[in-house]
Amino acid sequence: MQLTLEIPDHCLPALQDVGNLSKQLKLYGALLMFQSGQLSRGAACEFADVDIYTFLAACKRYQISVTNIDADSIEADVLRFERHHPA
Repeated sequence: MQLTLEIPDHCLPALQDVGNLSKQLKLYGALLMFQSGQLSRGAACEFADVDIYTFLAACKRYQISVTNIDADSIEADVLRFERHHPA
């Protein structure tokens, strides 16, 4: 899916690289949805297009707990891993 955002130039005066902003917004969105329970860790990594280590480092930076995980989230992560890494 592709999403288009209109951001006024004056809101981001230091914006030099639109690609970098896009990556940051995807990561911030993934962090927020993970924190609110809308995405599992694996789904958040997929959403942000980052590996688990990058995602966990971002969680640490923004003080988002990664230990509040339920069995459904673990199962979803395992299924996602198996789908992307068939035996």
